[in-house]
Amino acid sequence: MHDLLNVILLGIVEGITEFLPISSTGHLLIAEKLGLGARSDLFNVGIQAGAILAVTFIYWNRIRELLTQWREPGNREYLSKLVVAFLITAVLGFACEKLGFKLPVTITPIAWALLIGGIWMLGAETLAARQPDRTAVTWPVAIGVGLAQMVAGIFPGTSRSAASIFTAMLAGTSNRAAATEFSFLVGIPTMYAATGYLLFKALKGGGAAHEDWTALLVGFVVSLIVGFVAVKWLLGYIRTHRFTPFAIYPIVSGAALLIWIPGA
Repeated sequence: MHDLLNVILLGIVEGITEFLPISSTGHLLIAEKLGLGARSDLFNVGIQAGAILAVTFIYWNRIRELLTQWREPGNREYLSKLVVAFLITAVLGFACEKLGFKLPVTITPIAWALLIGGIWMLGAETLAARQPDRTAVTWPVAIGVGLAQMVAGIFPGTSRSAASIFTAMLAGTSNRAAATEFSFLVGIPTMYAATGYLLFKALKGGGAAHEDWTALLVGFVVSLIVGFVAVKWLLGYIRTHRFTPFAIYPIVSGAALLIWIPGA
């Protein structure tokens, strides 16, 4: 029963943090280090898939419109920018892995990434707020988002959502809702590809034979439900509010971790 509760809590953490701009990978590692127990790569990939599926459901009508009406100039151009952003992330991310970049397994680098990332978010939103309200996604935005996702992918504690949203806002899509939509739509194929690749590696390495599939299924379902609620709430929130609380939170949490868990 105790382990089941831990699984549910990890699913909640993943569901809340995967697409909210506060870093899911960092929070999962922190949660595991602080008592919820280390999990297999296959488990972490599985519950991540739940959050990605939740966002796919939320944006399903938009995705279907882009795919079925791609001949329309506006949709074709938008889809092209999504593809370019995804390819930049995929190619550079794969290259970084081949060069030996590894995710840290200690809390200290994640705490620093949270702290620095929060400060960067505050500055980025302040600069973006000075720009005229623009909803159009330009090619510099698409390229910048692709690069931002790659950087976030190799530095846990750096939120992929935050990095891509604020890069989009600084590069020209200053409207919060438009920047968030493009970030999330790029994130869907990016995260599916990353999840599929990690799943293949875990299965190829024999992880399936020793996996607790019941726990993985529970974590997946919890992440799916919580992720759906969290993203729905976020999309409503940003219509009338700034991202400032999402910047303050990592600053406070990162500083707290550095103070209370030095050298972790």
